Amino acid sequence: MLATDPGTSIASIATEAGVDRRTVYRRFASREDLLAAIYEARLTAIEHAIQDARLTEAPVAVALHRYAENIIAVNRTWPVDLAHMLADHAVRQRRDASAHEVDVFLQRAADEGLLRADQPSGWASALLPQLMHLVSRQLPELSPGQASDIVVDTLLHGLGAR
Repeated sequence: MLATDPGTSIASIATEAGVDRRTVYRRFASREDLLAAIYEARLTAIEHAIQDARLTEAPVAVALHRYAENIIAVNRTWPVDLAHMLADHAVRQRRDASAHEVDVFLQRAADEGLLRADQPSGWASALLPQLMHLVSRQLPELSPGQASDIVVDTLLHGLGAR
């Protein structure tokens, strides 16, 4: 509900969850506390997705597919934008650490010849999350694995005719 309408009231959230508004307030003292818990859960899920993908150990193509599959699942489970929470220093640090791990991995992919080295610096790092976001929202009927196939193929081969 918050992903669709960030202004959704606690009362509406409680109704949708099938609980009384007081139940929500017993767990979360304020709307901001509820949002912080959601963002915390999303960040933790992202960190686990990166760890599970084994970006430094697995073969690049395998790690790329696994990372995309995991993040697509995170995007669908926690469809909220972290941008609002990035003003929080600790949240920004965690997000930046995760982004750095992915950047290092994408440089490895370029060094191993899976990604073109002639593209502007940071292009793959900017493009990959956008592809995962699009497929998460535009193709909900696909499993995360199937959606990951599309992301990886698009990232590695583009949309041009073969």
